[in-house]
Amino acid sequence: MEFIENFFSKYPQEKVIKWFKQICLAEAISWFFLFTAMTWIRIDPEGIFPIVYISTIGSIHGFFFTLYLLFLPSIRKIYTWDDEDSVFALISAFFPFATIWIDKKLARFDRE
Repeated sequence: MEFIENFFSKYPQEKVIKWFKQICLAEAISWFFLFTAMTWIRIDPEGIFPIVYISTIGSIHGFFFTLYLLFLPSIRKIYTWDDEDSVFALISAFFPFATIWIDKKLARFDRE
């Protein structure tokens, strides 16, 4: 974790927050496309296009998922989240579109 915090400490907080918000949105959008790919592969399991589509979209979604998880320690420090908020943000990565909720409700300075 020390390595991740040292890496993000080079950048201003505003830039890290902006990146995190973009990653939250991209992860949710990529989940939507992954869902369409999973549906398409069920409809046409023998076709080459669904296989290529699900492989490509799955890789893109995995990339954004990994970025989201890498940004969490530094975002926790910026927003001074307690353990409960951090675990909730971590678990929300595994549920569809929950990263948008994290971006809109949890990743704010004016929370109670």
